[in-house]
Amino acid sequence: HVLLILTNYHKSILSDESMTDKSDDSATSESVSKVHAFSSANTFSKALANARDVEFDRSDVEGNANPGPHVRIPFATLFDTLGMGLADEGAVLLLYSLLQGNSDFKEYVLVRTDLDTMLMPILETLYNASKRTSSNQIYMMLIVLLILSQDSSFNSSVHKMILPSVPWYKEHLLHQTSLGSLMVIILIRTVQHNLSKLRDVYLQTTCLATLANMAPHAHHLSAYASQRLVSLFYMLSRKYNKLSDLTGDKLQSIKINLSGEDDGVSEDLAAELQIFTDFLRLVLDILNAILTYALPRNPEIVYAIMHRQEVFEPFKNHPRFHELVENIYTVLDFFNSRMDSQRSDREWSVQKVLQFIINNCRSWRGEGMKMFTQLHFSYEQESHPEEFFIPYVWQLAFSRCGFTFNPEAINLFPAPHQVEKQIEEGRGEEVERKELSEKRIVFDP
Repeated sequence: HVLLILTNYHKSILSDESMTDKSDDSATSESVSKVHAFSSANTFSKALANARDVEFDRSDVEGNANPGPHVRIPFATLFDTLGMGLADEGAVLLLYSLLQGNSDFKEYVLVRTDLDTMLMPILETLYNASKRTSSNQIYMMLIVLLILSQDSSFNSSVHKMILPSVPWYKEHLLHQTSLGSLMVIILIRTVQHNLSKLRDVYLQTTCLATLANMAPHAHHLSAYASQRLVSLFYMLSRKYNKLSDLTGDKLQSIKINLSGEDDGVSEDLAAELQIFTDFLRLVLDILNAILTYALPRNPEIVYAIMHRQEVFEPFKNHPRFHELVENIYTVLDFFNSRMDSQRSDREWSVQKVLQFIINNCRSWRGEGMKMFTQLHFSYEQESHPEEFFIPYVWQLAFSRCGFTFNPEAINLFPAPHQVEKQIEEGRGEEVERKELSEKRIVFDP
């Protein structure tokens, strides 16, 4: 926590700039003073950002000496230590700081072949997330996954690592599942949990952005992960249809109402409808990316779409979705027509259908598929991140380190009794989400 406090410390400096304003009608002049506030450079943060691996202390890539006042850290030990401690919120924040600020450490993490050392604790914590898990901790973990998913080699590597079992996952037996499939499952589960309870737009967007980055690189996505992805589309589509009907009914009632006044509810409904429109399109983009760039490697996603093809039917003529849905039906038509030509009196078992899909994937050439811009999302920190991180770090220090500060005298963040009151009133999550306004997810066209 001391390291986090030091690296996130920013001293505010005020500069006084004087300007002289002379009037044309008078010989007198008036001096105007403008005060500008900015943060001083943080030596500790700079040292952490410039830290280098001790393994590369002797020479650089070209074999030349690389002298400089850089801190030398054993990245291998740091990687393993962080992996063992990610259940702690402070360790997650330190990992975020390193990935966000130190390009050498980020590159080191991305080339590791044992990514499960770092990812499994994160995924398990997200799986077990509850009211006791800080929403800020969940955000930090999701942002870490988003940062890593910006690299195509990472997205490929996670699908090559096979996990014999995942004992902490209780809803379904996960046997010989790839790390990439587990990531997809946990991210979708987080979205679905958020839809039913938290209703946090930023959390939803972060999860879906990570899935979108991973989609073109999917490799042998498991049956369960494929089913969950199609189920996510269905869940969002039901919510979208409900909001669409409510919005239409509300607008109709306003027209009938002689006063013509709107109580503001229709605006809220329209805004929420727009959010779910974007979410639904993003899930369609994710499915399209897999079908366009990775279909032969993912027969299970084809099976899942064929098994639930009726859920896409209502959106075939939708102005926002029809082009993406057309691609899904291009795939469906390809496999349905070949299956129809081979139908016999015997029943098609799951294994027979899957084997049929695998066999026909070899002849798939993508004919008739419309090409869309490949989605790529990146995390971008705002210009003044200290406004979020300084209170966050001190909250961690205050709650974990046993400092004997008087809570009543703390102005940097709400005192415990205030937080308890906010939680009782149902505003605790809202306060923490408001603090996250200093983070942005950027779509790279």
